[in-house]
Amino acid sequence: MTTPQRVHVTHTFTSDPATVFEKLSEHENLGPVFGAKITRVSDGATSRNGVGSTRALKIGPLPAFHETTTVAEPHTLIEYAISKGSPLKGHWGRQVLTPTANGGTALDYTIGFDAPIPGVAGLVGKILQTSISKGIGKLAP
Repeated sequence: MTTPQRVHVTHTFTSDPATVFEKLSEHENLGPVFGAKITRVSDGATSRNGVGSTRALKIGPLPAFHETTTVAEPHTLIEYAISKGSPLKGHWGRQVLTPTANGGTALDYTIGFDAPIPGVAGLVGKILQTSISKGIGKLAP
């Protein structure tokens, strides 16, 4: 999973890992986090939000692209990758959930990608860093 551009966000929720996982894995909940219109394209192979589930993201005037869940370990880990329609290359996301001592959840969220046009990856990275940092706390208490 090496890519030149990385976005890294951490956040601590007061909600337990099961609650945070359910919020993060439900595609439609992520619109406010990414500042995008998100619609479900397909359910996962064995569960609604499991491996193979796909969402379409539409950000402003840019063309929509798809992200597909590649790993879904209940209450602990979600991984995804762009599967269609993005100018970004090698895009992946990893959300690791760890229980905290007081019953909450620590989220460690990393996104990696590159872009064929110089400077685009850095710009997209700054936008993602800002929007996720501001929006992730709205997902769950």
